[in-house]
Amino acid sequence: MKIPDFEDIIQAQLLTGGYIHQTPVMTSSAINRITGAEIFFKCENLQKTGAFKFRGACNAVFSLTAEQASRGVGTHSSGNHAAALAFAASIKGIQAHIVMPSNAPEIKKKAVAGYGGIITYCEPTLQAREATLSRIADINGLTVIHPYNNGKVIAGQGTAAKEFMEEIPHIEVMMCPVGGGGLLSGTALSVKALSSSCRVIAAEPSGADDAFRSFKAGYIIPSAHPVTIADGLLTSLGEINFEIIRINVDTILTVSEASIIQAMRLVWERMKLIIEPSSAVPLAAILENRGLFENQRVGIILSGGNIDLKNLPF
Repeated sequence: MKIPDFEDIIQAQLLTGGYIHQTPVMTSSAINRITGAEIFFKCENLQKTGAFKFRGACNAVFSLTAEQASRGVGTHSSGNHAAALAFAASIKGIQAHIVMPSNAPEIKKKAVAGYGGIITYCEPTLQAREATLSRIADINGLTVIHPYNNGKVIAGQGTAAKEFMEEIPHIEVMMCPVGGGGLLSGTALSVKALSSSCRVIAAEPSGADDAFRSFKAGYIIPSAHPVTIADGLLTSLGEINFEIIRINVDTILTVSEASIIQAMRLVWERMKLIIEPSSAVPLAAILENRGLFENQRVGIILSGGNIDLKNLPF
């Protein structure tokens, strides 16, 4: 598959502009004081379906040919991409078959069903997810839209950083979490196209640090038995994503579970924003590495806000 470039992100923005929210950028003087940095938060927790994933799913679904669309779409996802694809498919008037691990958060299962997604549950392993999706796709003739290892998805995710950079000039560091790498690869493409001096720094839980290890090694090291509260960051890097990340990302930082919870609580209390643990990982990296970010203008993409309110970590 073709590796997307910034032109693809421009096209994605044109294609999806009437459907996605241009989410607000917010600040907190209290968090700035605590971190010693000037931080701008791009609120993708306020995006449709509650996460940045709608951008990529929307671009991928709307880019289908009529013949592809008529067969329906399919994917595997623990939640946010599943809901996003189901909603994008409903707008298009086509079926979406979603393979979800049995241990996916209840709020995400309900969201997928609410958007009309046809759910098949499987064991919570990547192998089971891929095998189940392959079987269902063959039976139904589906067009498979991978959650992150897909050029149209990456281009769609990159529209968030493009909006961000155009709204807030002179950002010195752009940060986002990394799981499969869809948001990070799209973000890196936009940032490097719009500002040669802006550094792209990703953040990842230390208990699910395959992207960190892959980045250091120069080849993909699959995720094995990741353990983290940030359930959106459990997947391994995609091949297309890694190619973009390897060239365009400056570094990846890992953070503790305690810091993720601290950062999440800080955003809830100081900004009154509901974010999920995955969204808090970049701020956690700043809290753990204040010296790297002091006196700098830092952009953070708050990736999503879909969390089970009966199961908060505080």
